[in-house]
Amino acid sequence: MHWNFFIFFSFFFFPYRCRVTIDNESSDECTVLKIDSVNKQGLLLEVVQALTDMNLTILKSYISSDAGWLMDVFHVKDGSGNKVTDQNVINYIQKEMVLQAIGANKEAMAKARARNTKFLESKTSAHEPTAIEMRGKDRPGLFSEISAALADLHINVVEAHAWSHNARLACVAYISDQSTSSPIDDHRLATIEDHLTTVLRATTSQNAGDDVCTNQQEVKHFAGLPDHGRWEGTMTDVERRLHQLMLSVRDFDGPPSASGPSSSWPRSTANIPLGGHEDEEEREKKECQVRIESCDERGYSIVTVSCKDRRRLMFDTVCTLTDLQYVIFHASVDSDEGYAFQEYFIRRIDGCALNTEGEKERVIKCLEAAIERRVCEGIRLELRATNRVGLLSDITRVLRENGLAVVRADIATQGEDAVNAFYVRDMSGNDVDMEFIKTMKREMGPIDLDVKNETPIISRTSPPNGNGRPRFSVGDILRSHVERLSHNIAIG
Repeated sequence: MHWNFFIFFSFFFFPYRCRVTIDNESSDECTVLKIDSVNKQGLLLEVVQALTDMNLTILKSYISSDAGWLMDVFHVKDGSGNKVTDQNVINYIQKEMVLQAIGANKEAMAKARARNTKFLESKTSAHEPTAIEMRGKDRPGLFSEISAALADLHINVVEAHAWSHNARLACVAYISDQSTSSPIDDHRLATIEDHLTTVLRATTSQNAGDDVCTNQQEVKHFAGLPDHGRWEGTMTDVERRLHQLMLSVRDFDGPPSASGPSSSWPRSTANIPLGGHEDEEEREKKECQVRIESCDERGYSIVTVSCKDRRRLMFDTVCTLTDLQYVIFHASVDSDEGYAFQEYFIRRIDGCALNTEGEKERVIKCLEAAIERRVCEGIRLELRATNRVGLLSDITRVLRENGLAVVRADIATQGEDAVNAFYVRDMSGNDVDMEFIKTMKREMGPIDLDVKNETPIISRTSPPNGNGRPRFSVGDILRSHVERLSHNIAIG
């Protein structure tokens, strides 16, 4: 269906269901997007999700949805931090908002986007990969073990996204057969699921309090993902599923009890100044603060969130409240000097406010966890190399064998290349040795490696071991591994 005809059709037959206005005159700093639409449960999330997928940053927002009508105002900037002035992009935003508001079928929406726009990536192919999801208790080196297991099963990882938080792991992966690059049949898929579940449960503690966590260690096919994976969905579809998986393993409860050093994560000290003490006022500024108050005269519960601002923050909070089965009636979102302030007037889906302290505490913990999941302490490694089966396993093995654990991963395939991004931390809780990373960058041969320090690295006047050497002796520990890896890639 041609876009112009579609928009004409939508406004002709649904004149009172949706109106989208894009204003570049009211503000000198950002574009103001206004949406008036008949409301439905989850529509706010769909709109925020669509804006996030278009790489727009939401600076401010005002939401009101009384009497079955939704009125949204968003102050947005593009990915470069500028106002949205490209008319093609403006037209696309208007069309996308209409699609969301009139409740168009998601599969039809995805196909329409693929045919009519170049702003969202289309990845359709004759042999779409198979999607699997994993959830369970995390441990240092687990992502490396999962990568090795898939390589041993002759499975190619086409794309994967993994989050680790509070010693829990959630992962969504798109896999194909090594020899045919085709989807995997049901019998083999069952074998893969059983094998990966065994890996997840390998060192699960048998303490009495860990029975629930043991039952949550599992691998499933699709289970809530778009019917054809990200190929007909979007990145926020995957991220929403990761949020749901983390919620299902109760990462908001904090790290589970554990009996061995290999089964628990050390507490990071990356943000604590030299000397181990932090000013109370500074700590309060850094921490996420969530509060819930009652508005008895209107029957609302008022949720307020204040934390350091970042991209996708509104998506994470709205996604969590929606998945917890709460309805957002009014909202105000603002940011000032790098800090975000959000206020939501909510009720349960049955129309009642939060009426117990236990329920309020759960919502607070779930929102704090949702905000923290995306914030990674450590070093970001970006690697690009000619793709091959086993490449992911080799790279993660080198990291694991040298004391670095992957706490977040984004794996993608672009043509013949694998494009991987890892957030890594030291398994023992110490700072990541930057000399280790620099040497790794110099010696990895055919692999293009870029390093980004996501959190401050503490400089010490004397090294922890007191002998004037860094904690890793790069030449002694890493050289043989990297040379072997480079050799394998060169002949692979």
